[in-house]
Amino acid sequence: MFNSSQFTPKYFLLTGLPGLETLNPWFVFPFCTLYLVTLVGKKNTSLHQPMYLFLAMLAFAELAVSASTLPTVLGIFLFGANEICFEACLLQMFSIRSFSILESGVLLAMSVDRFVAIYNPQRYTAILTVPHIAGSAAVLGLESVMLMFPLPFLLKHLPFCGHNVLSHSYCLHSDLIQLPCGNTRPNSILGLCIVTSTLGLDSLLIVISYMLILYTVLGISSGEGRRKALGTCVSRIRAVLVYYVPTISAAPALRRFLANVYLLVPPVLNPIIYSAKTKQIRQGLIRLFLQRK
Repeated sequence: MFNSSQFTPKYFLLTGLPGLETLNPWFVFPFCTLYLVTLVGKKNTSLHQPMYLFLAMLAFAELAVSASTLPTVLGIFLFGANEICFEACLLQMFSIRSFSILESGVLLAMSVDRFVAIYNPQRYTAILTVPHIAGSAAVLGLESVMLMFPLPFLLKHLPFCGHNVLSHSYCLHSDLIQLPCGNTRPNSILGLCIVTSTLGLDSLLIVISYMLILYTVLGISSGEGRRKALGTCVSRIRAVLVYYVPTISAAPALRRFLANVYLLVPPVLNPIIYSAKTKQIRQGLIRLFLQRK
């Protein structure tokens, strides 16, 4: 395992929520309950308009991100099991970042979807057809995998030295890149380019899309039309805020807490947001629960 001061780690030690160790198990039960409700609500397959196909893509990306982190998070919170082997850590890092890139891309596609629906409602269904949406999903999925593919292999061949303790309850590239004692510049540059070209660019384009939507809405002469058009965007904007706001934090302890919130809360909150704001989804969930009774 060790070669002089350099070694290839067999495992890493993950960190829970410092100072809240005795409360860790209590964080699990609310999340598990809400996830069960979420999974039940997402089983409704009667919604096939473009907007709902994008919602299904977002649901898949969010649940995939959470599924990538839940094994280690639950292991720490429930059983105090904070070890993860090197290969599993690299796989978790790859999965989390890949599905996060996919989620960000879907949020951008959803903002474009709303712009087309408001700017040119007569041709909305002709422009955003199922084949076009399927092609967009394939491109986003391929992009998320190909961009992240080199990072685990670059980390795999770096020499490590010092400690093997990570600062989160799951493996992140920003954590892992601080541990090697070799040349990490290629990893850092590639990681920065990935974040800038995906999450950074997506967030900028999302802001531009909603500015164009606002400009278009203000041009609608009917007050009722303006209210209805803005109402269709409220849930989308909330979903974007739920995704991006938890990533902004300065204090290390708060950053660790929000890192768990960032990966665990959106899959729980977004279905609630859309169910409350979208009439068709709300009616579908009511019918689903009435059938179960």
